[in-house]
Amino acid sequence: MSTDRTETENMTVSIKTAEEIEKMRIAGRLAGEVLEMIEPHVRAGISTGALDRICHDSLVVTQQASPAPLDDRGCPKSICPSLNHQVCHGIPGDRKLKNGDMLNTDITVIKDGFHGDTSKIFFVGKPSLIARRLATVTYECMS
Repeated sequence: MSTDRTETENMTVSIKTAEEIEKMRIAGRLAGEVLEMIEPHVRAGISTGALDRICHDSLVVTQQASPAPLDDRGCPKSICPSLNHQVCHGIPGDRKLKNGDMLNTDITVIKDGFHGDTSKIFFVGKPSLIARRLATVTYECMS
């Protein structure tokens, strides 16, 4: 039997102070604000790369926060948009959205040393019945 401990077993839990909890709330709120800000931009004809640039500017310039994915384990972008069948952590690029696309956008910010992480499914135009059902059921599972 090996005596090596996994990374998870070596992690310790720290009780957060009221100040740290407030910083966590702020980071989470900032991530949510980016999702709200990007929604009107999610439309046919825009590329996932353009959405990344819009989000990056909002995070860095407006919120004065850092996009957590950028340069993390080689990730070259600030958001993780997953299109249609892609499960998660897509890399933004030149692909343009089209009517019927389902786009899950994962936003993670770092503010004052704390992460705020959230995502949302957006539909471009009218989604297929299967896409709408997938989004509805996954949302219900969170309740």
